Parts: sequence; structure tokens; C-alpha cells
Amino acid sequence: MDAPHYRSKTLATWLAVLGGTLGLHRLYLRGWGDVLGWLHPIPTGVGMLGVLRMREMGQDDVLSWLLIPVLGLMIAQSMLCAIVYGLTPDEKWEARHNPGQPPRATGWGPVLGVIVALLMGAGVLMGTIAFGGQKFFEWQLGQPSAQR
Repeated sequence: MDAPHYRSKTLATWLAVLGGTLGLHRLYLRGWGDVLGWLHPIPTGVGMLGVLRMREMGQDDVLSWLLIPVLGLMIAQSMLCAIVYGLTPDEKWEARHNPGQPPRATGWGPVLGVIVALLMGAGVLMGTIAFGGQKFFEWQLGQPSAQR
């Protein structure tokens, strides 16, 4: 019988930072049978469709207003996963993902991943909220006063 694969906290953190919107971190930790991991690319693709629509049709395209924040939220949630993974104590990580295996020290890899995730996640989340709010108020100002 094969020994269970070791799940590295450093690798999981960086997979969430670099490929979290595609669910790579979930597939790494939970295996190829993780349904939510396979569903991650759908909202990411929907958000990218919004970006492409806005580049092609301009800022007045209402559908892209609705689709772009989906991408921002996917990026923000993957950064949150990276932060949670990187800040999980080594003992708790080993007990959850590597039971019965000898513990390994993680070093600075997860810490650096958390720093990158904090910078990217905070920036993208603030940008998503600002974009969504701006487009909502622009839409409200464009409505006739009888419909408000």
C-alpha cells in the first residue's frame, strides 16, 4: 500500500496565490475528486469574459459591470485561502493534512506567500468594491427620476 502523499503548506499557500482562481490549491490538498476545485474556473472565466467585453465594448457595457466583480471576488477568495494556509500553525497543518507522517519545518515560504496574498488580495478587493460601487451609482444617476 502506498504511503499518503505529503501536503506541503508552502506549496499549498503558493498554489492559492498563483492558481487559486483555477482551484489548484483545492485539487492539491483534497485530490482530483474535489468538485469545488473543479468549479473554480467557471466564475473566473465569467469574470474574464467581463474584462474582455469591457475592453471590446467600452465602459458603458452593463453586462461587463456585473461580470468583472466576479473575477475580483475569485481573486480575493483565493488570496484569503493563501493567508489561511500560510498562517495555520505547523502542528495543526500536519495533524490535518499529514496525519501519521513525521513533521517538517516550513520556513519562510508560507510567510512570503501570505505577504504577497495580503498585498494582492487587499488591492483587488478594494478595487472590486470601488468598481462595483462606482458603476452602481453611475447607473442610478442615469435612471430617470420617476424610476428611482
